[in-house]
Parts: sequence; structure tokens; C-alpha cells
Amino acid sequence: MTILVTGATGSVGRLLVDELVAAGAPVRALTNNPTRAALPAGVEVARGYLGKPATLPAALTGIDTVYLAPLPAYVDDFVRCATAAGVRRVVVLSGEPADYEAQGDPSTWHYYRIERAIEAAGFDWTFLRPGQFMTNTLDWAESIKTESVVRSPYAEAVQTPIDLGDIAAVARVVLLSERFSGQKLTMSGPEGLTAPEQVKHIAAAIGREVRYEELTPDQYLDRLAPAIGLETAQWLLDGFRMMAEYPMKPEPTVPELTGRPAMTYREWAVANASAFR
Repeated sequence: MTILVTGATGSVGRLLVDELVAAGAPVRALTNNPTRAALPAGVEVARGYLGKPATLPAALTGIDTVYLAPLPAYVDDFVRCATAAGVRRVVVLSGEPADYEAQGDPSTWHYYRIERAIEAAGFDWTFLRPGQFMTNTLDWAESIKTESVVRSPYAEAVQTPIDLGDIAAVARVVLLSERFSGQKLTMSGPEGLTAPEQVKHIAAAIGREVRYEELTPDQYLDRLAPAIGLETAQWLLDGFRMMAEYPMKPEPTVPELTGRPAMTYREWAVANASAFR
């Protein structure tokens, strides 16, 4: 049975396509730009996007199982189209904060909004809940290259960053098995790290010193809010604060489901050193 991968040109979706093809699974990839996606031979292309609901009925025709990329503003449109198409199972790329979001105002829901809609619609579901992506620290590249410094708030905040490839590998296992139905799978990298510890790994990978400077909460908001808006900047700041108060701990999901160790941040820094030079 063909699996529809939405967000097939996205950071996780594109890697998932490769995972499924390598496993011999039939794949239909939803993408606005098939040329840019550079999809493997044999992958069926559905031109479209979750944010363009009119493209979904054709993409969902004959589909039993969907990997759903996170786009909360359009989840109700997806539910409507997937229900009409007879989709049975949905594997959602959600996020570790979903349960925390559920305790707050519905206007602040992001991941939980998607989970709630999929569950309420009656699909067989599995929610993948990774924490911080290792690739998030690519945001430090410019200041490392120009100033040899990283600035962030809450130096004591402990994260468990995960590699995108590990998320895709777990998604492949889940999509090809029925035994994870109704499960919420929190996943992480293999270690808890503070930002200063991550900076040390980057410095070792590029072979030069990189300083870490802690920002006060106000300094962080002043820097970030003009670019992404105060509400989003405050949401990110609250996340750092929570990880300082409640340090994250590694989850065993990646090795348990894939049968191999999760990538360490040191390994990721070495593999991506060119981005910081």
C-alpha cells in the first residue's frame, strides 16, 4: 500500500522518502517543487502542499497511510480531505511540548492542535514527538563565522537535541508497522547538553575557539522580537526557561526502534563543521 509523505521537500520529509525507498516501500511524495526535491527514481509525485487544500484530494486518492508534516493552520482541511479519501492511518510529526501546550490557552496550541484534530477525527494515529533539532543550532553559524561567539539565554538550560536523520528513521519504522497505533513517541538525542557544551563541540569541530555569552531574557527578546515577533520570541524564551528549571533527559526511542545508536551532537558538529567555518 502506497504511503503519502507530505512535506516531502522538508527537512524530515525528504529524508523519510529516502528511508522508505531503501526499505522497498511504495511512496507518493507531496511537493510543490518536484525538481527541487530531487526525489529518487520510482517515487510517485503528487504536486501540491498542505497549505493548498485544493491539491489534497488528488494526492490522497488511494492512500491508506499518511505521514503528516506539522502545519497546524491547515490541519482541519487535511482531516476533511483525508476522511473523504478513506485514509485509515496518520503518523504525525508533532513535538515534545504537545502535552505542555494542552494545558494552556487553545490560541497558543501548535503541536497539540494537530494531535487533537487527528485523534478526534478517528484515524489510527501515532504521534512522533521529537525535542529540539540539532539543526536549530545552525542559527548560530553567522555569529560564529563573524565574531566567534554564540549568544543565548539560560546557559544552564539542558536540551537533548536530535538529528533529523534519526527522526526520519523512527518515522520509517512506525509507518511500516501497525504496532505503534495510539502511541505518543517522545524522542531525543542520546545526551543532555547545555548551550555552552554544544558550543564547545562546534569549536572542536572547526578547530578554533568560540565564546559563549549568556543573554538576559530582556536582551534575548530585544534581539529576536524584531525578526520573528514578540509572541514567538517569548514562546522560545519560555522554552529555554523551562529547560533550565526542568532539565531534559534523553529518551531511548531512537535506539529501541531503529536498533542503532542515535547520533551524538559531537558527531553532528563534525559532519556540519563547514556551516560554521
